[in-house]
Amino acid sequence: MAILEVSNIRKSFGKNEVLKNIGFTLEKGEVLSIIGSSGSGKTTLLRCLNFLETADCGKIEVDGNVLFDSEDKGKLSEDKIRENRLNFGLVFQDFNLFPQYTVLQNLTLAPTLLKKGDEASVRANALDIIKKVGLEDKINFYPCQLSGGQKQRVAIARALALEPKILFFDEPTSALDPELTVEVLKVIKSLRDMGRTMVVVTHEMEFARNVSDKIIFMADGVIEEAGTPEEVFDDPKSEKTRAFLHKSFE
Repeated sequence: MAILEVSNIRKSFGKNEVLKNIGFTLEKGEVLSIIGSSGSGKTTLLRCLNFLETADCGKIEVDGNVLFDSEDKGKLSEDKIRENRLNFGLVFQDFNLFPQYTVLQNLTLAPTLLKKGDEASVRANALDIIKKVGLEDKINFYPCQLSGGQKQRVAIARALALEPKILFFDEPTSALDPELTVEVLKVIKSLRDMGRTMVVVTHEMEFARNVSDKIIFMADGVIEEAGTPEEVFDDPKSEKTRAFLHKSFE
């Protein structure tokens, strides 16, 4: 059984239809990269999956549990939306760390509020995750004392602290220079090696080719092409895909 099943997702803002009948599946431990030009609907799709936006139509299932079904006319309560979000960890392109808290506090705040364990176990888990992203010497630093790459690694660690089933990344390196991009991509690759299930919206084509099990190319709100990295990058069927890749690898 797929860990994530997405069916017929549609989303409009006014008369602008941003997502048109999006559907895909993801198995546990797989990495899916979503590529495409700006405005193709990639970020809106992630926001719908994470319930930061509500899809107009469609169905979202995680581990066989229906989180959203537009056929059910009842509106999701705020409590249910918060519960649904716990299935996912979302890493934004602009970090979204709490500036008034240290690295350690950024990781322990949400698990403490959600009563994920006692203070000692929450702290121990946070310290273990901080070590995994290579920031054990920064636990008492504030975000303003960190580089962009370090901030993004803290953001990844914070997402992991709630033990989500699936990690979402929305252009995690777009705000970073090339050197810092490498360190963040290295962390994401290590998560892949640990068997983490991930959906990555990215403009890093070589990263997508080397790390992903599946690739989705979006254009004009639809999945224009989908397949393995070899299928999409080496033998694209769509003219739009070929044009996008040609431009990306120029």
